[in-house]
Amino acid sequence: MHIIWHGQSFFQIQLSQSKGEQTTLAIDPFDETIGLKPPSFAADVLLISHNHADHNNKKAIKGEPFLIEGPGEYEIKEIFIQGILCFHDNVQGKERGQSTIYIIEAEDMRLCHLGDIGQKELSPEQLEKIGDIDILMIPVGGVYTVDGKEANHIISQLEPKIIIPMHYHLPKSKSKLEGVEKFLKETGRKSVVPQPKLLVKSKDLSEETKIVVLQP
Repeated sequence: MHIIWHGQSFFQIQLSQSKGEQTTLAIDPFDETIGLKPPSFAADVLLISHNHADHNNKKAIKGEPFLIEGPGEYEIKEIFIQGILCFHDNVQGKERGQSTIYIIEAEDMRLCHLGDIGQKELSPEQLEKIGDIDILMIPVGGVYTVDGKEANHIISQLEPKIIIPMHYHLPKSKSKLEGVEKFLKETGRKSVVPQPKLLVKSKDLSEETKIVVLQP
């Protein structure tokens, strides 16, 4: 499995299937209004967590991907995907509405993309649906989502093996989000060397939690 981060909450995930075929997932492509130029590539599956311009730029994805835009259970190309409702704020969606958490099961691993979650903690019902997680993609920039401290609390609820922070300020971004440094400080890591992408196999996962910072 190859995981590539393009900035904000935009991920490109390349999966290997049992017959040697490759499947590409795209999650939350942004548009140019945030100050970053979105890459354009073909995907087999496109996940949209909510209908905001920095997460729903479907035009950036080439081909005719299978589109998923909310809660439910889906299975395509040996990949099981579950969408779980969450809130974009900490007041039951009254300020910014709803978003979707996505669970992706592929290559004997479970991934969780938390979308634009603004809840300071996950509910017991959400935790039950999410289950055990190997790789967690979590927003840490605050303002519109949880910040570094709140993200760290949600991580303690889920106890994933690998954490990938997302949705934080980047040099060319117009956002007023916090940088990733505050989140790293909350987790006790002074610095993490960014990687261009993450190549991971289920047999390589360890019980010790690892934070991976990706370069957009």
